[in-house]
Amino acid sequence: MVVHSGGLVAYPTEAVYGLGCNPKNQKAVEQLLALKGRARSKGLILIASEYEQLVSYLAPIEKEILERCFATWPGPVTWILPANPNIPFWLTGGRNTLAVRVTAHPLSSALCSAVGHPLVSTSANLSGHLPLKTPLAVRRVFGDRIGLVLHGTLGGADRPTMIRDARTGVTLR
Repeated sequence: MVVHSGGLVAYPTEAVYGLGCNPKNQKAVEQLLALKGRARSKGLILIASEYEQLVSYLAPIEKEILERCFATWPGPVTWILPANPNIPFWLTGGRNTLAVRVTAHPLSSALCSAVGHPLVSTSANLSGHLPLKTPLAVRRVFGDRIGLVLHGTLGGADRPTMIRDARTGVTLR
């Protein structure tokens, strides 16, 4: 599979096409960031098909905070949670937190299940440009630098997923 061999994949999400890779493969993540022209300091989102895929990436989390997250998952809400101090720096952007989501999008969820772990998930676009919404647009912009483009429909959301700080409840996007 493309992800296991260090390649990049594009897939439909709740609102836009996403680009992803194996979050533990530094070379793949660096390739993704370079492709987009995205600063490493921004950090990245991980999507998963179930919470259990995210546990090793996170520090212990208070029950009340987890309940807040579980009330919206699977679904289109990305939560900022305390990161496991041992996770790779290229995921956090140098912070002690990590952005994570248990996706409800059937194809994105199936992809995470198929690879057996979460995926880096960032919008399919060049930094500073509008996110792409079709497989054809992804191929036109990124060509064969994306190892696999999954064809499917978007989830129907008008905007990229909401990002909320789980400790404070504050909406960041």
